[in-house]
Amino acid sequence: MAEAAGVSRATAYRYFPTQEALEVELRGTAPLADRVDEALAALTDEDADERLLLVLDTFNPLMIAEQATMRTALRVYQDTWLRSRRAGRDDPPPVRQGRRMRWLDTVLEGVDLPDEQRRRLQAALALTIGGDSISIMKDVCHLDDEEALTVLRWAATALLEAGISGARAPRAGSRRTGGRTAPGRQAPRRR
Repeated sequence: MAEAAGVSRATAYRYFPTQEALEVELRGTAPLADRVDEALAALTDEDADERLLLVLDTFNPLMIAEQATMRTALRVYQDTWLRSRRAGRDDPPPVRQGRRMRWLDTVLEGVDLPDEQRRRLQAALALTIGGDSISIMKDVCHLDDEEALTVLRWAATALLEAGISGARAPRAGSRRTGGRTAPGRQAPRRR
């Protein structure tokens, strides 16, 4: 399998600690993720909303169509983490490539945000893309395929809008969240 990936065995097993993890990557998730990479490479739109919807509308339907592959990958990721913890490691090896984060870097290109807000927005948007998101929509929320995609799309666009508009909102010296004062902060006194 390492040869098929074009890397040494040592490199392959550093990133994919089991044969199954490597197989899931090569035969399962990588070909699906390649479709998002291709779509983003062909995109010329400068609008972050459109880039985000392209990622969502390309990848999430693939996760629904390929649920057996997606759920196998999720199981391998969890098993790898658990195996590492049982072996006494506090820092399990990475078992995912972090494609979502790379895609979201592309989505947020040109959006003027301070680094901390960009990281927060990117992390929030990551919750709306991929197999784990689909699994929650279907298994926890009991949504059908179409409604699951609709909810994830809605959540992603709402998060993007809130993240961008939150960066533009004037700051009054106190950090506030959702109309409430952030924990550990005092609200400004009214005079």
